[in-house]
Amino acid sequence: MEFLTPAECAEVDKTLLSSRDKFSVRLAIYALRVLKEISQKNAVPVRQITPQKVAEWIAKDEKIQEQIEVDANFAGFFTNLVISSLRPLNVASEETGVPVENLTIPQVINYFEKDAKNRLENAPNT
Repeated sequence: MEFLTPAECAEVDKTLLSSRDKFSVRLAIYALRVLKEISQKNAVPVRQITPQKVAEWIAKDEKIQEQIEVDANFAGFFTNLVISSLRPLNVASEETGVPVENLTIPQVINYFEKDAKNRLENAPNT
């Protein structure tokens, strides 16, 4: 199972983001892929996907089942990761004027770079 393609990893790696922010970008890119798949299978917009739909997708996805022992703890954890990625994806969508399902990887990365820059600029000087 490939969470990100080598090209996607390279795009993230060439940023000047911290390791923590790079992890968040990778997670958001993977979550976007999962959310798009769920959206298509259920004929609903990404913004309307519920935690229950994510959990159902995890339970049915053969790639996940083959690679990871899925128990209730993992399913809940993974569902929360995917759903929590909706917040930055929704903000990126609003900022670009592009529906979440049409966001590109560069747009997702750009959102995280902008967010990291804002956090640095607004951090209290100690």
